[in-house]
Amino acid sequence: MIDWSTLHDVYGPAHAIPGLLDRAIGGDQEAVDRRWGRLCHQGTITPASIAALPQLAGIAKTEDVGDWALDLAGAIASGLLQHHGADEEVARCAATLAELRAMAAARLRSCLDGKTYLSRLRAMLAFDGQILWSEALDDFTDSFVTVACPHCDAPVTIAVGDYGCYSSIRDGNLGDVHQVELRPAVPHELIGTGRMLYESAVRDGRERLDWGLTHLLGRAERPGCGSVFGIADEYAAAQHPPHGTSPEATPRTLSDDHRQGPRSRTVNSCPLS
Repeated sequence: MIDWSTLHDVYGPAHAIPGLLDRAIGGDQEAVDRRWGRLCHQGTITPASIAALPQLAGIAKTEDVGDWALDLAGAIASGLLQHHGADEEVARCAATLAELRAMAAARLRSCLDGKTYLSRLRAMLAFDGQILWSEALDDFTDSFVTVACPHCDAPVTIAVGDYGCYSSIRDGNLGDVHQVELRPAVPHELIGTGRMLYESAVRDGRERLDWGLTHLLGRAERPGCGSVFGIADEYAAAQHPPHGTSPEATPRTLSDDHRQGPRSRTVNSCPLS
């Protein structure tokens, strides 16, 4: 039994959460919206958010009616790299996160609209502990990520979208200069999570998504020094979990099923848009 009086949500004491939950189960949309705002306001989570995961998983078992609970749980899981102060509670929720992951996978269908499909795919990754990749996944209309060249450590801007698929040096005045075309991954050579994502996109007819994934999982050249590197590997290396984050939140590369620790060097980076 959760003692909500001892927990805080985004706005303060979390004692209102059980009542909002009861109303949300009954179909009260205002309660759903308020519960979302208190447990995951603009991506911010608290110990109350994590404590709510088992109840959200129970609601989510009822398909369609409980889809809002699955989506809210996915948003909470996506925030687990934050300083939430509840690492022990996250560890106790391992089975719940696995259950939520299975539900998200089962509801990943070709009939979903693009926004919902991408949200469900991101939730799968977040429930699986691959939070940084959940953030990186995009609709690839106008996506950018900055990584460090493994040879010279200089920043490299990676673009995947309508403006092109290239690596470049970003200039504050001139924009992306010295553009070099990306080298997309060969689909049949993908392994691990990258392969799962690509095959899901192909299966469900998400052509834009599978196209973008081959570029995100491909290779790039650093203009100037000529070093060629794996984009996914350098993105994972650049994204250090905040100090004190639980090991479960350590990023993995999309080409590997095993958890990997971040490299020792620190670089500046920005997430995909």
